[in-house]
Amino acid sequence: MDQKRELTSVDLVALTAELNGYQGAKVDKAYLYGDDLLRLKMRDFDRGRVELLIEVGDTKRAHVAAPEHVPAAPGRPPNFAKMLRNRLSGADFHEVRQHGFDRILEFEFRREDKDTTIVAELFGDGNIAVVDQNGEVVDSLDTVRLQSRTVAPGSQYGFPSSRVNPLELDYEGFAAKMRESDTDLVRTLATQLNFGGLYGEELCTLAGVEKTKDIDDATEEEFRALYEASERLLDAIRAGDLDPRVYFEPEEGEDEDGKAARGQRVDVTPLDLEERADLPSEAYDRFNDALDDYFTNLDTTEEEESGEAVSKPDFEQEIQKHEHIIKQQEQAIEDFEQQAEAEREKAELLYANYDLVDDILSTVQDARDAGHGWQEIAETFEEAAGDVPGADAFAGIDESEGTVRVQLDDHTIEVDPAWGVEKNADEHYQEAKRIEEKKEGARAAIENTREDLEAAKQRREEWEAEPDEPDEDEEEDVDWLSRASIPIRKQEQWYERFRWFRTSDGFLVIGGRNADQNEELVKNYMDRYDRFFHAQAHGGPVTVLKTSAPSEPSKDIEVPEASKREAAQFAVCCSSVWKDGRGSGDAYMVSPDQVSKTPESGEYLEKGGFAIRGDRTYFRDLPAEWAVGISCEPHTRVLGGPIDAVVDDVETAIELEPGRYAQGDAAKRIYREFRERFADESFVRKVASPDEIQKYMPPGGSRIRD
Repeated sequence: MDQKRELTSVDLVALTAELNGYQGAKVDKAYLYGDDLLRLKMRDFDRGRVELLIEVGDTKRAHVAAPEHVPAAPGRPPNFAKMLRNRLSGADFHEVRQHGFDRILEFEFRREDKDTTIVAELFGDGNIAVVDQNGEVVDSLDTVRLQSRTVAPGSQYGFPSSRVNPLELDYEGFAAKMRESDTDLVRTLATQLNFGGLYGEELCTLAGVEKTKDIDDATEEEFRALYEASERLLDAIRAGDLDPRVYFEPEEGEDEDGKAARGQRVDVTPLDLEERADLPSEAYDRFNDALDDYFTNLDTTEEEESGEAVSKPDFEQEIQKHEHIIKQQEQAIEDFEQQAEAEREKAELLYANYDLVDDILSTVQDARDAGHGWQEIAETFEEAAGDVPGADAFAGIDESEGTVRVQLDDHTIEVDPAWGVEKNADEHYQEAKRIEEKKEGARAAIENTREDLEAAKQRREEWEAEPDEPDEDEEEDVDWLSRASIPIRKQEQWYERFRWFRTSDGFLVIGGRNADQNEELVKNYMDRYDRFFHAQAHGGPVTVLKTSAPSEPSKDIEVPEASKREAAQFAVCCSSVWKDGRGSGDAYMVSPDQVSKTPESGEYLEKGGFAIRGDRTYFRDLPAEWAVGISCEPHTRVLGGPIDAVVDDVETAIELEPGRYAQGDAAKRIYREFRERFADESFVRKVASPDEIQKYMPPGGSRIRD
C-alpha cells in the first residue's frame, strides 16, 4: 500500500480548528529547507516553543511539530527566509483559514507595522506565497502566470477557481451535484463533491450503498443516505469530535507486546475510518500529533540522499522550468503570427476574387429570401459545379452559423451571405488584428518569464558565490555598501509610471506627473475609501493614498496619522512650494466623494483640475524635505519620498531640500555620491543612473542637505 503524502480537503477541515488553538503565538524566526519546506519557530505563553512546518513538495503537509522532530537549521538562509524574518519577527499568529474546501491554507500574522499572510498551496506542484495586508504578493517560492490567475511578486494574489464546497451544500444542492455526474457513486463523491477517493469510499460504506453503482441507477433514498453520512462525518470533524489515527502496513506475526506486527506507516486521518478497519492503527488525542508522528516517520530516503539536496535550492529545476515555458511562449508567438497571416490572406483573397464571391453571396442570399433551405442550396451548387462559373468555388455550408464556405487557392474561407464582400473581408482583417493583440500579450508574458529566468540564474550565482555560513540565531544584516558584487533583482509595478512612494506604515501613495495623469488617477485609480491630498498651492499633483489595490474591493481601513502626514508632505514637495524654493507649505485631505469634475456655477476647471466640496483636513507647515535612496532587498531600485518613509526601506539615503541646482544637475551629484558609498560601482550605474534618480526627485531645483 502506498504511503499517504498529501493532506486531503477533509484533513484540512480538522487541522484548521486545532491550529487556531495556537493563536497569539509570537514568531521568532523563519527557515527554508531546500525549496519546499518552511519552518516557523514561534513561542507561546502557555505551550512554550511552537514549531510550525509547511511542506509543499512531493510531500504536502502543515502541522506543529515536536521540537525533537524539527530538522536542524540549514547552512545559510536564502532570500525568501530573510524576507520572512524581516516581516514576521515579533508578529502574532492571528489565525489560519482553509480557502473554501480547497487544499489551501492561509496563515495570517499581525504586527503593529504590517500584516502578513502566508498562503500554502497543498495541491498540484505546491507553492507558498507571502502576501501583504493589501493582498499583494511580496514573494513566492514559484511564480505562476496563467490566464486564470497570477502568483508573482508585485501582483495581487490569485486563488485558483474554487471547487464545490460540501460544507455549504444542503440536500438539494448535494443531490443536484450528484445527478450532474456521468460516472459511479464513489467517483462522483471523490471528484464532483471533492471528498477524495478515501472519503468517497468511506461515505459509501457508512451509507450502505454500492460504491460502483452507476449514478443513473442510484435512487433518491441512496442520495439521501450519502448526504446524511457526509453530514455526520463533517459535523463530527467541525465539532472537534475526532478520533485521530495513524495506520500501518500489516505484517505477519506479532511484536514483542503480543500485538499484530506493524510495518511502515501508510495513512493518517482525523477519524477512525471503516475503510481502514483492516489495518493496525495507533490512536492520538490530537490530529496534529498524529500528523507529526506520521510525517516525521514518513520514508523520504530518496528525497534526502544528500544533505546538499535538503539545504540547497534546486536552481537547475527552476531554470529548466522557465526555459521550457519560454519555448512554449515562443511557439505560441509563432503560431499567432501564422494565424494572423492566414486571416490577412483570406481577406485579400476575398478582394482578389470580388466578383466571384459576390455572385456566390448574392445567389445564396436570394435563395434564402425566396424560402429555399440550406441543403437545397448546397445541392444546387454541387449540381452546377463545372457548368456554372463560380460554382466550383462553393465548398459547403454551416447551417448552425448560417454561413457558406468558399475555396480560394489554398484557403477555405467562411463567409456570411447576409454581408457584402467588404464586410466579410473586414471581419478577417479584424480577426488578424485580434490575433496580433494576443501575440503582443504573449510577447509581454515571455519578457516576464525571461526576467524570472534571469532572476533564477542570479540567485544561483549569488548562492554559489557566497560562503556556506551557519545560520546564527541572531543573523547579522548584510553590509551591501561594502559588497563587491550586488545581485540585480527588479520587479516592475503598475504604479511606477506615476510619482509614488510607500508610507512608513506600508500604504501606497501615488501622484500625477501631469494633467493627464491627474485625471487618470481620479477616474481609474481612486476608490471610495482612499484618501485624496493636494497642496494648498498652485501646480501640485493629485495625490491618492490607496487603502486597497485596484484589483480588489475597496475597504474602510484606518490610516495612521503618520501615513497621512507623509502623503500630505509628498503633495507639498511635488508642488510649486518646492519649485519656488520655499521651506514649507500646507496641504489638505478629503475623501473621494468630495472630489468632482463639475465646477461651481460660473467657474471653469482646467484639465487635471477638480472641484472640492465639503470640509477639509489641513496639514500645516509641512517641511519641504525629501530623501532619495537605493534599496538592495528584496528588490534593487531607487526610492524617493518623505524622509521618514524612505530611510528605513533603503540601504543608504541622501536628503534633499529646495536649492539652486536644476533637477538634472542635482541628480548627477546624487549619482556621484552613491557611487562613492557603494563598493560595487557597476551596481549603482545599472540601478541608479542620473535619469533614474531624477524620476524620484521633486520637480524643480534641489541641493543636498548638510
